[in-house]
Amino acid sequence: MTRTLNNRAILALRSLALLLCLACASAAQAFDLQGHRGARALAPENTLTGFERALAIGVSTLELDVVLSAEGVPVVSHDTTPNPDITRDAEGRWLQTRGPAFHTLTLAQIAAYDVGRINPASRYARDYPLQQAVDGERIPTLAAVFELTRRVQARHVRFNIELKRNPERPQESPEPEAFVRAVVGVIQANGMAARSTLQSFDWSVLKAAQRLAPDMALSFLTVQRPRFNNLDSGVWSAGARLADFQDAPAMVAAAGGRVWSPNHLDLSQRAIERAREEGLRVIPWTVNEIPDMARLIDWGVDGLITDHPDRLREVMQRRGMALPPTAPGP
Repeated sequence: MTRTLNNRAILALRSLALLLCLACASAAQAFDLQGHRGARALAPENTLTGFERALAIGVSTLELDVVLSAEGVPVVSHDTTPNPDITRDAEGRWLQTRGPAFHTLTLAQIAAYDVGRINPASRYARDYPLQQAVDGERIPTLAAVFELTRRVQARHVRFNIELKRNPERPQESPEPEAFVRAVVGVIQANGMAARSTLQSFDWSVLKAAQRLAPDMALSFLTVQRPRFNNLDSGVWSAGARLADFQDAPAMVAAAGGRVWSPNHLDLSQRAIERAREEGLRVIPWTVNEIPDMARLIDWGVDGLITDHPDRLREVMQRRGMALPPTAPGP
């Protein structure tokens, strides 16, 4: 009798383990709803308030950007220098020009900037009329973002961390190896390596990550527009040139990429099919309009990066797609 019960218990445990494995596999392949800079259309970008808003809406991934301070601490900013469109000084005055490079500023100097609202005189303000200002919002460290997710118990959420470096203006950023070491160090110190992806338009950063942190997930950002193309000259793509490859998916795969994150305007259904042939997942940026969201989902993308996670959740819900959980709060 005891042996029978033990056998049943073992079978039950095996069944439970199998179900858990299947659940984990399903979660890993679930559609990835990424909140761009938190929820940029609704709250100040790359701020703790913005990230908390995205978590309350319900995203699977927080997309954010990092630079380094003078001390080598990763701080969250889309720009390598303070942006006058969103930045006021300690006296509350809008910056008139871009400030000095962040990697020349101390944490104390960076903390003096207020990034809680958009300059109403800027084009940026016209582009994001729904963004709610939060005066006094400061530029957070990457560690503070991790702490926020722990505080609100967002145990499910992943982090897509863009390392901002412009190889055409190298004086504004640290060298790739130092950049990667600093960011990966904070990720590992916070126990977030399994939940983090590194991305960059500067593929020299991703190449450094492949050498220094080979187990870290990477996403290769691309853009092929008239004003900016990071694949044509080799400057941004670590020496590789699109002309030497069949197409962008082939170029990403040859660089060792497994995730391709293109500008959504560069995509076609055939390009997504080619990505599949190269074994790539496809997560386009930055998709804000509902018809574009619907079309790209129909084409089979693996996720979307959006300033409007609220809209994307609505599209997913109408289609009966699994939704990421909302953060339960502190």
